[in-house]
Amino acid sequence: MNVIKPITNWLEIRACVPTYTGWVLAGISTCFFGAAINTMAGWLYVISGISFALLGIAAVLPMRELVGLSVIRRPIEPVTAGDVLKVELEIHNSRSSVVSLIQVADILPYILGKPIQQAIESIPIGGCYRWVYYYPTERRGVYRWQTVELSSGAPFGLFWSRRPREVTARAVVYPTVLPLASCPLVDEMGQEDSLRGDPRGRPFQTATVGLTRSLRPYRIGDPIRLIHWRSSARYGELRLRELELITGGQDIIIALDSAGKWGEEEFEQAVITAASLYFYAHRQQMQVQLWTAATDLVRGEKSVLETLAATLPAEDIINSQPKYPLIWLTQNSLTISALPSGSRWVLWDVSSVKAPVTNPEYSGIILNNKQPLKAQLQEPLSG
Repeated sequence: MNVIKPITNWLEIRACVPTYTGWVLAGISTCFFGAAINTMAGWLYVISGISFALLGIAAVLPMRELVGLSVIRRPIEPVTAGDVLKVELEIHNSRSSVVSLIQVADILPYILGKPIQQAIESIPIGGCYRWVYYYPTERRGVYRWQTVELSSGAPFGLFWSRRPREVTARAVVYPTVLPLASCPLVDEMGQEDSLRGDPRGRPFQTATVGLTRSLRPYRIGDPIRLIHWRSSARYGELRLRELELITGGQDIIIALDSAGKWGEEEFEQAVITAASLYFYAHRQQMQVQLWTAATDLVRGEKSVLETLAATLPAEDIINSQPKYPLIWLTQNSLTISALPSGSRWVLWDVSSVKAPVTNPEYSGIILNNKQPLKAQLQEPLSG
C-alpha cells in the first residue's frame, strides 16, 4: 500500500489514474475480450472494443479539461486569534471552450487543518470563477502555503486527473489583546520615567505627567490621575487631560524573553501579555516599543502584532537586550537580577510554590496560568 500510493499520486499529477468505476469497466472489458478470443463471437469483440475505446477517451478528456486554467489568490487580511480568515481565489479560463465539472482544493499547512475543497460546475469561455471561503483560527501565527490543486474526472468519471498550481498564500493571525482598564506595570514605569532626569539634569515629560495638550471627555478605563478637576467642575462632566508624548529619554520597552525555554501554554500567555501591555501603554499616549530575541526594537501597531504573531520560544538571540529600564516577560527567575535598574518583570511560575523575588530594586508580578490573565495583570506589583 505504501508503494502503490506514491505511484498513484505521480500518475494522477502527470497523467491520470482510473477511478473505481474505471477499474471495474476495464476488468469487464478484459473479460469480454477474453471471451471473444475463446468463442470467436463477433459481438463480444464489438462490446470489448467499444469499452476499451470509451476507456481511452475517458483517460484523455480529464487531462484536457485542466489545460488553460490559471489561479490567482487575493491577499489575506490579518485577523486576531479566534476570528476567521477570509481566503479568496479566482480560477480563470483562458481556453476557447467551456470548462465543466472540476474540483479545486486549497492545500492548507497541516498545522491549520485539512485541505478545503470546492466543486465548480462550469467556467465560461474567458470567464472567471471567484471562490471565497472562511477558515476559523485558534492560535496566533504566520501561516504560509502555496499549492492549489485542480482536479477533474469529466465527463464520464472513469479516470481522475489532478494538476497543482503554485499560488503563494500568507496569513497572519495576531495574538489576543486584553482590554486592560489599569496596569500598574506600565503606570509605575511611566511615573518613574517622568522623575528620571536626562544627563543635563532636566526631567523627562511623559504621557503620564507633562504638558497638557488638550482636554477630552472621560472614557471608562482612562486613568483617574489624568482627570482635570477644574474643567470637569466647569463643564459638569469629567474631562481628561491629553498630555504631550515623551520629549526626552528612552521609551517604555516591553521585552519578551523568547530565547528562554518555555512551556507552550506559558509562552502563549506571555505573547498575549506583551501585546496587551503594548496597546495599554499606547492608549495612555506613551511611547512604547517591543523587543524579542529575534528582533530589534519594534514599534507601530501592525509591526508589533506581526512580530508577536511570528515569535517562537527558544529563538536565537540576534540583538542583545536593551540596557534601558524595561518590562521583562520571562519564565526564568534567574534573569530578573540582571535587568537594568528601574525595570519591571512578569514571571510565569511553573512550580506549585511561588518562589519570591525579593530584590527591592525590581518590582513585578508572578503569574499563575491557572488564574485569569487579565485580572492578574491589573494587580498591584510585588517586589
